[in-house]
Amino acid sequence: MITEHAILPITAGREEEFERAFGVAKNIIATSPGFLDVSLLRGIENDSSYLLLVHWESVEAHLTGFRGTPAYDAFRSLLHEFYDSVPVMEHFVEVATISAAR
Repeated sequence: MITEHAILPITAGREEEFERAFGVAKNIIATSPGFLDVSLLRGIENDSSYLLLVHWESVEAHLTGFRGTPAYDAFRSLLHEFYDSVPVMEHFVEVATISAAR
């Protein structure tokens, strides 16, 4: 499993509109082969900044199985108009984890 991490800088004043569009877009990405889950987090210090976290089975599932498809074009057409600048995207692999004892 890998994690796609993307910082999405949204044009100020368009945050609610972006969140509504993401509500539709998340259903598109969820149909992609190799997709595991997605989370969208909104910045506290900068409420026009969002963190997108997507878990994929592999980098190829993201780059070939999603980004190289018409589904990505539909996803992109819903969201890219809201970006204030180009998002920064990287892939990560887990090295260590720990959870609080409950």
